[in-house]
Amino acid sequence: MSFCSVEGSRIEYVRLRSSRPRPAAPAMVFLHEGLGSLSMWRDFPQQLANACGCEAIVYSRRGFGRSDAETDKRRPDYMHREALVRLPAFLDAIEVERPILFGHSDGGSIALIHAGAGQRAVTAAIVMAPHVMVEEVALTGIRKARQAYADTDLKRRLRNHHSDPDAVFRAWNDTWLSAAFRDWNIEEYLAPIASPVLAIQGEDDEYATMDQIERIGRQCRDAELLKLADCRHSPHKDQPQQVVAAVTKFVHRVLD
Repeated sequence: MSFCSVEGSRIEYVRLRSSRPRPAAPAMVFLHEGLGSLSMWRDFPQQLANACGCEAIVYSRRGFGRSDAETDKRRPDYMHREALVRLPAFLDAIEVERPILFGHSDGGSIALIHAGAGQRAVTAAIVMAPHVMVEEVALTGIRKARQAYADTDLKRRLRNHHSDPDAVFRAWNDTWLSAAFRDWNIEEYLAPIASPVLAIQGEDDEYATMDQIERIGRQCRDAELLKLADCRHSPHKDQPQQVVAAVTKFVHRVLD
């Protein structure tokens, strides 16, 4: 694991080489979920690096994992700031251009905003369980998560991956359940996305309906949708073989 400086903060990251590197393939940059971190991806990025022939770059955003603590109060547009300010600064710090973005949940939304803003070239975007607007099912799931944080071992499990699990959980939970977040919507970024998009979602996602990725399919100019049965909010954990196969096929199509 290494650290780089982004906006004056230390950010943890790792670069994983492919066991079967593809010449001139762009790096695949992994953007974690709202409670995620570098370590919570486990060995999945390495699996994709080996299958796709791309270097995998995995990092923890500021306030997550072992990266420096977040000192700014989280606002409803926090994913816009990550996509438009901090992600570009991170890519500059590690000298990566034209990445394939791989985002899960919040990370998927960040990937879509970044790709749709058109400020920097993106080779492709792969998004799992992304949000493009707020649904009541998401709020219900987040309320249940708040209860689980109080009543189960969720806090202990998050402590294995974050320096300050309380701060991580409160920032995510409080923001999504705030009145100011109810009208959050990023659909304006979908049509301008010039790169191919693969959107993946489980049919049993506890935080979203298929309407999320179907909106991506309707509005992005080059979008593939993968709907997975017997799969919840983390397709790479529930259906890893299907995800790896679909992503590998998509990446080869994009790069060939």
